[in-house]
Amino acid sequence: MHLSIGQAYAWSVFKTPLEKALHLNGVESGLPFQLAIVMLGLSAAFGGTLVERNGPRWAMAVASVAFGAGFLIAALGVATSQFWLVVVGYGLVGGIGLGIGYISPVSTLIKWFPDRPGMATGIAIMGFGGGALIASPWSTAMLAGFGTSTSGIAETFAVHGVVYALFMAMGVFLVRVPADGWKPAGWDPSQATAHKLITTNNVSASNAIKTPQFWLLWLVLCLNVTAGIGILEKASPMIVDFFKVSPAPAAGFVALLSLTNMLGRFVWSSTSDAIGRKNMYRIYLGVGALLYLVLVLAGGSSKVVFVLAAMLILSFYGGGFSTVPAYLRDLFGTYQVGAIHGRLLTAWSVAGVAGPLIIDGIADAQHAAGKSGPALYSLSFFIMIGLLVVGFVANELIRPVDSKFHEPVATVDAPAAEEVDAK
Repeated sequence: MHLSIGQAYAWSVFKTPLEKALHLNGVESGLPFQLAIVMLGLSAAFGGTLVERNGPRWAMAVASVAFGAGFLIAALGVATSQFWLVVVGYGLVGGIGLGIGYISPVSTLIKWFPDRPGMATGIAIMGFGGGALIASPWSTAMLAGFGTSTSGIAETFAVHGVVYALFMAMGVFLVRVPADGWKPAGWDPSQATAHKLITTNNVSASNAIKTPQFWLLWLVLCLNVTAGIGILEKASPMIVDFFKVSPAPAAGFVALLSLTNMLGRFVWSSTSDAIGRKNMYRIYLGVGALLYLVLVLAGGSSKVVFVLAAMLILSFYGGGFSTVPAYLRDLFGTYQVGAIHGRLLTAWSVAGVAGPLIIDGIADAQHAAGKSGPALYSLSFFIMIGLLVVGFVANELIRPVDSKFHEPVATVDAPAAEEVDAK
């Protein structure tokens, strides 16, 4: 499921062909991707409660239909030179598939692996980060075969829609939830509080959004995503601007970022099981700000420095996504963690607009002013440094949730109630 919807991270492969075929600028060609991320957050917020109520199988079925249909509508839009249909198809309809598909396995995995939630969610969300590793070269090859005219792009979108819908449907038949009361053999939740933020109490989704912890974590996620998604959305044309590489190496750079995005989701989230979520986010935000400074000072003079710094930034970006469900579990318990996670992903909606808008908007303005190369991005990189510093401060302010927000034991489902009783 996540490997399919992770195609969104390869959108930059389509930016230049769409700009030439439909006469768009950089901001306009980013609109389908931006709307898709907005709808991801909104549909996750709406669908989180439905996933808890109807189960992950229902969610995966909805996601398969919506994501596939979005590509087909976008194909029609390109074929008829109606860009608004591309925005509606890929952005609106496909974005709903993104959001529902994204949250569908997460709360299920936390229930299967309460002893290692960072590792469990990291494995699944790793698929989302790795989606472009497949989609980028696949899309590039299809555009080379079908052509980059409107008909060629339309055919590429149509093939994507059919193949992804069929592949995603496999998840509907595979997913299961554990039985009530199930827990790993030998696991004692009362011993799972090595880090002070971990709780065995539970908070409902409606109460979670009333806590300062939720909104501080919302800000942390939003700023970490903003700093990473701008590079990811602009990756292919960005490396061309910096080093004048051809389309094939540029697509390879996108795939490489996808690889580190994917691996970071597993490696860093698994590491968070050992060092704690708060410490992990200190690394994402603090070291991330330093890496952006490296890009400003030395990124344009060395291709190796540029690529390595971008890879690390994207690994932190991906790690932030896979660590946040476990962070939520630590703060709010397992009771309605899927619904809380869905609401938190509205931060992704905001970041999905802010990141590309900062990178694309400033690059377009600098280009209009006669600048080129690294000078197109210096200002936006400084902005990203500032955002990461603000996120670092927000993470430092997160404390355990006040007991007044905890659910009474009688209202919590059986597995969660057993965790409270164990304490």
